[in-house]
Amino acid sequence: MSQPPRIACFLSTSGHSGVDRLARHLLPALIGRGYRVDLLKVREHGPHLEHCDPLPRIVDLGTAHTLMALPAVVRYLRRERPAVMLSDKDRVNRLALAARALAGTPTRLILRSGITISVDLDSRGVLDRWVQRRSMGLLYRFADRVLVPSLGAADDMAAYTGLERARIRAVPSPVVPARLFDQALPVPDHPWFAPGQPPLILSVGELCGRKDFATLVRAFARLRARRPVRLMILGEGRHRERLLALAASLGVGEDFALPGFVPQPYAYMAHAALFAFSSRWEGLPFVPVEALAVGTPVVSTDCPSGPREILDDGRYGPLVPVGDDAALAEAMSATLDDPLPREELQRAARRFEIEAATSAYLDAMGLPAWA
Repeated sequence: MSQPPRIACFLSTSGHSGVDRLARHLLPALIGRGYRVDLLKVREHGPHLEHCDPLPRIVDLGTAHTLMALPAVVRYLRRERPAVMLSDKDRVNRLALAARALAGTPTRLILRSGITISVDLDSRGVLDRWVQRRSMGLLYRFADRVLVPSLGAADDMAAYTGLERARIRAVPSPVVPARLFDQALPVPDHPWFAPGQPPLILSVGELCGRKDFATLVRAFARLRARRPVRLMILGEGRHRERLLALAASLGVGEDFALPGFVPQPYAYMAHAALFAFSSRWEGLPFVPVEALAVGTPVVSTDCPSGPREILDDGRYGPLVPVGDDAALAEAMSATLDDPLPREELQRAARRFEIEAATSAYLDAMGLPAWA
């Protein structure tokens, strides 16, 4: 009796990125569909899937450095001959391309990029920007398909790198567990969630320049001058002290909190009055989708790329210009006054449910929905 196809996932991550979250959802779902799934693991790198159920087979590549893993990946491809290899991020994608070429196996190679590449590379050094742009345009054509999380990211990659648009497919990310749409989530253990407290605006993400929480803090200060409200941002990062100082300088320090990183912030989202997203650029952000899934209204910057698609051109929540704290404050005020019904907000998140997105990934990989 023939065995089900094998899918190799070659990922080398920080351990807490969007790719890690994608892996924690997608890999167990692929196993649940009957596929044999291998995670090709660079030591000391993520994703860390110890608590996933079911677990993929972990293939130790024997090195702590991604660029040193090439011989091990070649040997793996020749030995196991997986039907598909999925890789993510440009450095890993380039190595995956080299490994398949050297292995000479018929494995279908699916490359993924989770960011709006032109905006992301604009913040890089000249050499790094040139290498990534050229490698994507020249090398990615040798992959069987390139996946991105949004139509905006797909159009951007084609225009910026010169890669043929037909090779790029936008596939919804597996963000939301099905249970989240109906699950009753506990009230977080924080005094701001107690009955009778002012409405809480929540945001989630790394405290860094790309997330532009400074604009959110300034918008919050404008709103706080007009009505009782509080702001909480879950996450860690190098801008923590800068944000606290900004809130204090604007006179809203007592109504602003940075509790730190929360692995699964669903309960915080479910009991917030509003979720605010202020990024300058993305590929397709997970946290607005999660907030919608638990029925919490969302206000977002219209950054490239993702929020416009998630919110359906503003149908499911207002979109404001990047960096415009006055517009963000007005949108937050209007949404607090007149939020959409829970069921309508959840409708926007349905295509990002894990099993629905897993089917889309399998289709993009040229595999049936069930092994």
